[in-house]
Amino acid sequence: MAAGQQTGILPGDESPRESSPYVELDRAMWARLASETDLERSPLTQDEVMRLRGIGDALDLQEIRDVYLPLSRLLSLRVSSASTLHRQQEAFLHREVPPRTPFVIGLAGSVAVGKSTAARVLQQMLARWPEHPNVALVTTDGFLYPNAELERRGLLQRKGFPESYDRRALLKFVIDIKSGKDEIEAPVYSHLVYDVVPDERIVVKRPDIVIIEGLNVLQPARVREDGRGTLGLSDFFDFSIFVDANTNHIRNWYVDRFLRLRETAFRDPSSYFAKYAGLTHDESVDEARRIWDAINGPNLEQNVLPTRSRATLVLRKAKDHSVQYVRLRKL
Repeated sequence: MAAGQQTGILPGDESPRESSPYVELDRAMWARLASETDLERSPLTQDEVMRLRGIGDALDLQEIRDVYLPLSRLLSLRVSSASTLHRQQEAFLHREVPPRTPFVIGLAGSVAVGKSTAARVLQQMLARWPEHPNVALVTTDGFLYPNAELERRGLLQRKGFPESYDRRALLKFVIDIKSGKDEIEAPVYSHLVYDVVPDERIVVKRPDIVIIEGLNVLQPARVREDGRGTLGLSDFFDFSIFVDANTNHIRNWYVDRFLRLRETAFRDPSSYFAKYAGLTHDESVDEARRIWDAINGPNLEQNVLPTRSRATLVLRKAKDHSVQYVRLRKL
C-alpha cells in the first residue's frame, strides 16, 4: 500500500516518514491509551451504542473502548487546560474570574462518513466526565437556508455546499457561545422533510462543551471583494476533528445507506424522499450513485476534503467503517 493510501495524505502534503507537525498513531497504539482512563466510568452500554449508531456504521463497544475512550480523555484534558489558562489570564489582567466560556469542538467530514455518529458518541462520552457534565451538540443543518430560499437562489441542487448555509447566522451563533451568553437558540432541521423546521429551536443553556457538527465547519474565513478579511467559524473552535475515509468507500457507504433508507424512512408518506420508495434495487443504486456523483462527491472534493488539514485531529476510517488510525497535531 502506498504512503498516500495508508495515511490519507493529499498530494503535496508531508510524508509521514519525514518531519511532520502531526503525531500519527495506528489503532493499536491509540487503543492502548484507554488504560489511562477510568474504564468503569466512561464506556457506554450496548443499548446506548445501538441508539447512537447511524445507519451503516460499524459502531460497537470495542470501537468505543479503542477509539472514543482515549479521545474523550484527551478532550477532557484540553478542557481542563483551557480552564486553568482562563484563570491565569484573568489573574494576569487583575480581574475577577468570570465563568469561562464553553469549550467548542468542531467536527467535520463527508456525507455518509459517520460524523454524526461520532458527534453523538462524543457528546455522551464527554458528559460522563464530572468536570464537564453539560455537553451540547448542534448540527449546522439547521443553518441551511429553507428549501424555498434555496430554490429562489438556484441552490437547491447545491444543498450542503458552503453557499447553501446562512453563514452569518451560524457565525453569530458561535460568537454568542464564545461571548458567554447564558442561553442561545439554534434552528432545527428535519431530515424527514428535508428542510428547516419553522418556529422550532434548540436551546443551549450554559454548556461546558459545545460540539458543532457539519460538512463545512472547518472552512476558512472568506475574503471580501474589497480584499478585507472576515471571521470564520473555525476561528472560535478550541479543538477540531475531521472524520476521514477513502472517497470510494464513502461513496459505497452512501449507496448502502440509501438502500437501507429506501426500506425504512423513505416509506413514510411524509418523507421528502418518499418518491424513491418504489424504485427497484438496481434503480435505487443508480439513483444513489447519480446523486453522489452530482452533489455529494463534488462537494467533498471541492469543499470538505480540502479542510482536513485544518483539523486538530483526524480519525481515518477503514473500509469496514472502523477507525484505522489517528493523526493529532503537535503542541
